[in-house]
Amino acid sequence: MSAPAVLNPHPKPASNRAERAAERRGAIIEAAMDEFIARGFAATRIDDIARRAGVAKGTIYLHFKDKESMFEELIRTAIVPMISRLWATPPKPDASVRDLMEGFARTFIEEVATTRRGDLVRLIVAEGPRFPEVADFYYREVVSRGLAGMRALIELGIARGEIRHSNLVQFPQIVVAPALIAVIWQSLFARHAPLDAIAMFRVHLDLIFGERRAA
Repeated sequence: MSAPAVLNPHPKPASNRAERAAERRGAIIEAAMDEFIARGFAATRIDDIARRAGVAKGTIYLHFKDKESMFEELIRTAIVPMISRLWATPPKPDASVRDLMEGFARTFIEEVATTRRGDLVRLIVAEGPRFPEVADFYYREVVSRGLAGMRALIELGIARGEIRHSNLVQFPQIVVAPALIAVIWQSLFARHAPLDAIAMFRVHLDLIFGERRAA
């Protein structure tokens, strides 16, 4: 009786295949970010992303159904973890709400406004009205979480007596507005008038909490 035929005497471990697939997916995402930033969302083509990633166009469709899903993945991997990290740790009992808000601003400005994450945010601001599904995704995954975290801080500040304007809790957008201004300013006007975004945010907090007295 003859031995059964062996189709593949040296099968490649599934873990290696998964690693290569993850590497290809990562290369596609990196190429997509480069293309979106260079061309804008509307003008970017799947062919351009495939060429930059060094893969066949069909390979992209094994990982993503369309351009929108790639952009959503960029948001999910580049921005969402940072926002989640900002609000994951409960505030220390001895930390002032003002200090907590300044810490939020510093992290956002350092990790978003002056990085390629900021380029993604600017793309959403510029092209979101024409692509409401992308804007809706960004709102759900990023904006709503950020506003909820800031609203919780405002409520804590009111409860502690640090914030006197109780109506501020209805408008957490007021607190985070300088962060968005920093993102937009960085790309449009920084070469004409560099902006110290942290210093601007501190002045903004003076308007909310009152000026700090010198030690």
